[in-house]
Amino acid sequence: MNTKILNQLPIKQYLADNGIHPVKDKGYYGMYHSPLRADHNASMKVDYNKNLWIDYGTGEGGTMLDLVMRLETCALPEAIRRLEQRLSETPSFSFQGNNFVPKEEKPGITIERVQSIENPFLIAYLKERRISIETAKQHCKEVHYSVSDKPYFAVGFPNNSGGYELRNRYFKGCTSKDITGIQVGGNTCLVFEGFIDALSFLTMKRISQFQQNTVILNSVTNLPKAEKYIRSHEKVYTFLDNDEAGQQATARLKSVCKSLSDQSGFYARYKDLNDYLMNRQPKQEKKQFKGLRR
Repeated sequence: MNTKILNQLPIKQYLADNGIHPVKDKGYYGMYHSPLRADHNASMKVDYNKNLWIDYGTGEGGTMLDLVMRLETCALPEAIRRLEQRLSETPSFSFQGNNFVPKEEKPGITIERVQSIENPFLIAYLKERRISIETAKQHCKEVHYSVSDKPYFAVGFPNNSGGYELRNRYFKGCTSKDITGIQVGGNTCLVFEGFIDALSFLTMKRISQFQQNTVILNSVTNLPKAEKYIRSHEKVYTFLDNDEAGQQATARLKSVCKSLSDQSGFYARYKDLNDYLMNRQPKQEKKQFKGLRR
């Protein structure tokens, strides 16, 4: 069963089956005590219509599979296997559950306008993440969008589906789930988990454009979409997160690539590359990644 189908299974039902219920239920979304950490404020939101979740306390969020990987601390292949097993063993856990709304009926994100990044709140957000503003402006847009007629804005990073990965201080989401591929030629490929990490790399290297072919997964659940392209390169450098999902994805690529260099050891004491960028000392500014030069 493919990931697209599994991601349509209702998150609300999955949580309920695990004994996790909303503190507040508004009908089309629920607020939960996050099962991923100590949370006394019920700061995890599950949108029943979009079938997406976000933990406002950490900024994490995503699809059903993203949640399974985080909650059950497993990598994508294992999360797929567990959902398929649950689906076969539990008849009530299905697409016909009371909480599931078919995708075409969901009130999704409507893009109102796209422009260069000028909003001071978005610039402040990028500065908090220590991302070069000029570099961000070359790769991202300021996206104004609406959900159920309510206006929002975020930093938007384009993906291969013509949609955007959306980020601001309070929201992490997307208009469509897909990878982002940047081709410049050659036999080297860089692989990042998210676009903030990719921008962190450019900021740390003090360059504004990628000098090797680059894949931003925008979620490790998208790895199957990019694997064939990634493994076609002679050299692959991965910059995935230092969690089980990230390391499992790295191991998966290492098993199929001709030559892979895992760069996560460079920021081993940090969650991801951006976490390292935000917390590193000034004397580390010019430190080079293993095997990579300008």
